[in-house]
Amino acid sequence: MILYRKDDTMTQVTPETIKWDDLDFGYIDTGKKYRAYYKDGKWSKGQIETNKDITISEASTALHYGQQAFEGLKAYKTKTGDIQLFRPELNARRMIDSANKLLMPAYPEEDFVEAIHEVVKANAAWVPPYGSGATLYIRPLLIGIGDIVGVQPAKEYLFSIFVTPVGLYFKGGLKPSKFVVSDYDRAAPLGTGANKVGGNYASSYQPGKLAKDQGYSDAIYLDPTTHTKIEEVGSANFYGIKNNTFITPKSPSILPSITKRSLLWLAENRLGMAVEEGDIYLDDLKHFSEAGAMGTAAVISPIASITHQDREYKFHSETEPGPVTKKLYDELTGIQFGTVEAPEGWIQVVKVD
Repeated sequence: MILYRKDDTMTQVTPETIKWDDLDFGYIDTGKKYRAYYKDGKWSKGQIETNKDITISEASTALHYGQQAFEGLKAYKTKTGDIQLFRPELNARRMIDSANKLLMPAYPEEDFVEAIHEVVKANAAWVPPYGSGATLYIRPLLIGIGDIVGVQPAKEYLFSIFVTPVGLYFKGGLKPSKFVVSDYDRAAPLGTGANKVGGNYASSYQPGKLAKDQGYSDAIYLDPTTHTKIEEVGSANFYGIKNNTFITPKSPSILPSITKRSLLWLAENRLGMAVEEGDIYLDDLKHFSEAGAMGTAAVISPIASITHQDREYKFHSETEPGPVTKKLYDELTGIQFGTVEAPEGWIQVVKVD
């Protein structure tokens, strides 16, 4: 029996009964996961398992010291019924970087990509249909396990992947929303901000809640050193449009977004725009015609305004996405769902028997 938790209630769902166009960004146990274990200096052969629960030692480093990293990517159903993955090798490389940062044995890139194909194939019935607006979210996880009490890396590790069909991360979709600059830092200078590790997200809970309590979609974080430059938008990267230039922050404490990397290429090569990665000072915002958040979960979310202290910076519209944002969104999602030609190597098709 597959259960879906929504609004603190549990409802039984199957791929045949699920309402694809009514999904939130939540968890559904699809029944099949991928797991591999690291012990005695090597990884076991990964396999599909069916238990959503994981049993680990109470002394595991993932629980006490945050020795864990994760990734997020999606599978997309095309109009012809194929299942596509979007640049999964980049997720593999980013997880390797995160593992190296936290002194964990990295799961090899080739095995990572193969595992993604295997778990999506095993859960193919749960990939939402084309046109529903929903996708199959894929969550790889690497955690330190075993009996460790001292502050030191674990000797054993678990690599796991689960999937869940999801709707939009921001329910408004391409409807612009308002954000507020936070007084809190997302990550420390020279810390783990450029890595996809849980601690970065736990530290965003409080400022995110404060922003939402004030009626904003989420918090915007400034650079942790000077507090003068835009860094990230909640759990997504920031971009702005100025004079036909696509501009996004560059900093050692920003997560290197695969969506950002792709949009930079598309803006330059498909839309003929200039592109720039660099400092975006708060006062620069008055020169931007459009702004938005971008990431795997959010895709692209237009920003209507950014409030900092007693000043509000307004962009294209409070009701409609700007023209550049709309073109970029259509180009990116068209590639992901198979209606727009993809650059070479960007798409992998999952072979389902």
